[in-house]
Amino acid sequence: MGLRLVFASLIASSCFAADLAPTPPMGWNSWNKFHKNIDDKTVREIADAMVSSGMKDAGYVYVNIDDTWEGKRDAQGNIQANEKFPDMKALADYVHEKGLKIGIYSSPGPLTCAKYEGSYQHEEQDAKTFAGWGFDYLKYDWCSADKVYKREEMPAVYRKMSEALKSAGRPIVFSFCQYGLDKVWEWGPAAGANLWRTTGDIADEWRSMSRIGFDREQGLEPYAGPGHWNDPDMLEIGNGGMSDTEYRTHMTLWSMLAAPLLAGNDLRNMPEETKAILTNRDVIAVDQDPLGKQGFRISKAANQEIWVKPLAGGSVAVALFNRGEMSALMAVSWTDLQFKGKFNVRDLWAHIDRGKIKDEYVAEVPAHGAVLIRVSK
Repeated sequence: MGLRLVFASLIASSCFAADLAPTPPMGWNSWNKFHKNIDDKTVREIADAMVSSGMKDAGYVYVNIDDTWEGKRDAQGNIQANEKFPDMKALADYVHEKGLKIGIYSSPGPLTCAKYEGSYQHEEQDAKTFAGWGFDYLKYDWCSADKVYKREEMPAVYRKMSEALKSAGRPIVFSFCQYGLDKVWEWGPAAGANLWRTTGDIADEWRSMSRIGFDREQGLEPYAGPGHWNDPDMLEIGNGGMSDTEYRTHMTLWSMLAAPLLAGNDLRNMPEETKAILTNRDVIAVDQDPLGKQGFRISKAANQEIWVKPLAGGSVAVALFNRGEMSALMAVSWTDLQFKGKFNVRDLWAHIDRGKIKDEYVAEVPAHGAVLIRVSK
């Protein structure tokens, strides 16, 4: 049976643990902003800020610790946290008391990307440890695994940890981080993934974000759905490398892609505009729509693109993207949406209902900008 048929049969038999990620996971990850400079105190403060800033109320749930938490193993082979994290169980309890969930990071190889202890030959032990500490999410990064495994073994390697997590007795969202190698979207669900990276690492710059979001996700929409999501990497919104206009485009595109929304900035001191971008509930609703459809491009003319995302109840989200260096007047025709007549239009960034509009919608889109509308009967 081919991989596509395997994928289809798995959907039919509901084998994706969709209850763990019925919509794309939302939360925060430490790496983009803090890299190696993450510790217990910072994670607690981020959890506090997620609540006080309104991020939690907007749907952000996971507080995820990335690489560099790992210490050595004890005499029985159990992984220990290093001195930056004196009590992982107490930290997880603190985050849970806030009504949030907490995530952790490891690698199937001997070492993580930052050269800390990986899970190689300790998968069951580590899964039990993570569950015992109270973790709810695991990001599993390929890194040094290519030194001990052949590439064709990758699905089995990830499946091994998936089975270990299931045996550990705690629901844990499983995030594959292997950069889209070997068309992971075709075999990731069968290996136990709730989400899988489709590209290399994002950088906080327009060129990186737009290349990953616009150019690398085309054609992957059939593989996304409740319980299993394409992951174009974490958000860079608020880290300073792009303009607010570009960050709105970043948020718009990730929402159209039904991508996980994992903020990567310092939540403790967000400017109001950054907070407004990350907590725009109209835009988040597009990402979190229960139909679980990933959006796709329907037209491209020079630097102008129009994307559509089907939504529950028959509505659609339409994004007008201007990747050019000058503002542009853009239009989407209802015939392109297979609609006929007048339809209600809501501008999701302006938070304005534009009324019933016939035939087409026209908007001025700034350079590197986006207009996002919801079109409904």
